[in-house]
Amino acid sequence: MAEPLHLHFAVDGQDFSSAGQASVTVKKRLRQLGFSPEVMRRVSIAMYEGEINMVIHAHGGEADVYISDTEIVIVLSDRGPGIKDVALAMQAGYSTAREEIRALGFGAGMGLPNMKKYTDEMQIDTKIGVGTTVLMKVRVKP
Repeated sequence: MAEPLHLHFAVDGQDFSSAGQASVTVKKRLRQLGFSPEVMRRVSIAMYEGEINMVIHAHGGEADVYISDTEIVIVLSDRGPGIKDVALAMQAGYSTAREEIRALGFGAGMGLPNMKKYTDEMQIDTKIGVGTTVLMKVRVKP
């Protein structure tokens, strides 16, 4: 692929049932392009966790995915409240999700740790009251 393929998605922050649709679409596209099951799995998990976080904490946002022969880059951005303490939020099990969200089975505090675990690189840019942008990269092994 000469130029990276760009996919753009709006993540609806009002609908838990639609959360994850972007990651499913990306996985299908990666399969069509012939990427390995391991790459598809890693990208799908990281992206799904990010989508759920945007729904739970930021009332939605946008996801951009750039697919090339060497890497998949995922950029998730929202205009939510921002992350007060990134180091704390990166700890497995830490969550600020409301009780009604937890009752639905979400908000276990594994989103950011899983995003980090399944990517080769992850950067978080967050500003309180402005929003958060997460950049993740999954390298494609030859």
